[in-house]
Amino acid sequence: MKYILGFLFVNFLASFSFSQLEPAPRDTIDPFIHTVEQSLNAFYAEASKNGNYDSVINELKYEKGDIPRFPDSIYCQRLAKMNEMSPFHLDCDPAALRTIKFFAENRRSFARVVLGRSSLYFEMFEEKLAEHGLPLELKYLSVIESGLRPQVKSRAGALGLWQFMYRTGLYYGLEENSYIDERMDPEKATDAACRYLKKLHDIYGDWNLALASYNAGPGNVNKAIRRSGGKKTYWEVRPYLPRETQGYVPNFIAAAYLLTYHAEHNIIPMESKWSYAQMDTICLSKGVHMKTITELTGWTLEEIKELNPIYKKDYVPLSTPYQCIKGPLMEIGKIAALEKELFQLEDDIYNPKPAEEEKEDSLVVSGIKVSGKPATTIKIEPVIVYKYHAVRRGEGLGIIAAKYGTTVNEIMAVNNMKSTVLYSGQQIKIPEKVMLNGEELSPEEAKKVIIPEPEKPKAVVPAKKYYYVRRGDTGSRIAQRYNLTQNQLSRLNPKVNLNKIYVGQKLRVK
Repeated sequence: MKYILGFLFVNFLASFSFSQLEPAPRDTIDPFIHTVEQSLNAFYAEASKNGNYDSVINELKYEKGDIPRFPDSIYCQRLAKMNEMSPFHLDCDPAALRTIKFFAENRRSFARVVLGRSSLYFEMFEEKLAEHGLPLELKYLSVIESGLRPQVKSRAGALGLWQFMYRTGLYYGLEENSYIDERMDPEKATDAACRYLKKLHDIYGDWNLALASYNAGPGNVNKAIRRSGGKKTYWEVRPYLPRETQGYVPNFIAAAYLLTYHAEHNIIPMESKWSYAQMDTICLSKGVHMKTITELTGWTLEEIKELNPIYKKDYVPLSTPYQCIKGPLMEIGKIAALEKELFQLEDDIYNPKPAEEEKEDSLVVSGIKVSGKPATTIKIEPVIVYKYHAVRRGEGLGIIAAKYGTTVNEIMAVNNMKSTVLYSGQQIKIPEKVMLNGEELSPEEAKKVIIPEPEKPKAVVPAKKYYYVRRGDTGSRIAQRYNLTQNQLSRLNPKVNLNKIYVGQKLRVK
């Protein structure tokens, strides 16, 4: 194994593009080999969760059947055919041939895994590349950068499908904070990579030199051009490039060749869990923990995280514009249908509100002053006459209070309002007049009604409490959770059949 890695490093394999606008360290092991191993190890780890670790290893590492081998002339014919449809110079160079043969014989498992994952990414790559007017073959660049794994991180800190360094990512609009890293967002990072590659091609006018610059940085490519005596093509400049970059374009050619002619090499793509066409997106107007989504819909936390690598934590923060969740159509459809219940469940779990006493609308007075007479000591029950007002669009409490000759505080008190927020069509009570012994008090006299402190504490009326049904819940489990019998739960929910509850359903539990 050491011999193989050493041979590859000296002769032809390349590195990640973690040197974008920054110098690249010279690793002792080729970074592309590191990418291959990372991608395979991640795949094995996923498969081992299902108890199929040994069978996956046997299937991927020790392929059954023949491994086709072809004369160099066949490889060159196929590359020439690809060249006819590509602006790249996919030359049948000895370094490219060695790379193709090595991966066709020794890294077949990697090719299978990448082919499987390509169903989730290649269609999106092609859309973005076409939008920017770039060659579609650039989709293969992400294969040698990350093995189509958004979470892959190089030793130098490059991250994502396109291996952006932090500063380069910021320059191309990829944000990073405590909760998100847009270098791991497949679509945003792909758009940034398109803009960066377009700029590099504008500088050099040669796609292979643009690829070398993506890997080594424009500074290193410019030095190589000067050392070559001003040559303008990659193959002329290649001997003067950093050693790890000399294998970068051969790697690109090998990836493009093998993924195009995988059937001819008896390489069968791994079965894919998802395809791009099956994906949908929903943007959330509130911050939500991924575990809340799992609680409500049953969509596994592992899948949510895998399809949304942009989030560093298991939390989708509130931002402007809203942050989004990507996933299979069915799972996104569930979230869309239960969005209100999702936000309520999030509050119930992470922001529970303390129970409050219910307030009564009636007022009890200990005495009043009428026409300057002193207050009496007997308790008098005044009668307050209300009228109802339907809130119109654009109305606020101040406007309504002025209209009826009252105050905002009085309206809030008689309506048990904790906020001044109103909605169109809301019915609110307006205190119209106060009656005492059948006679209406004047506004001045009504204002002199004295509201006493209660003589003794009143029993606290328990606030109503509700619960939103989650996946796997039953009526008996919910009753048990809140120390209720099933009959008590049934009495609290007289219109609900507890044997036929459904996810997101609202049940009273107190």
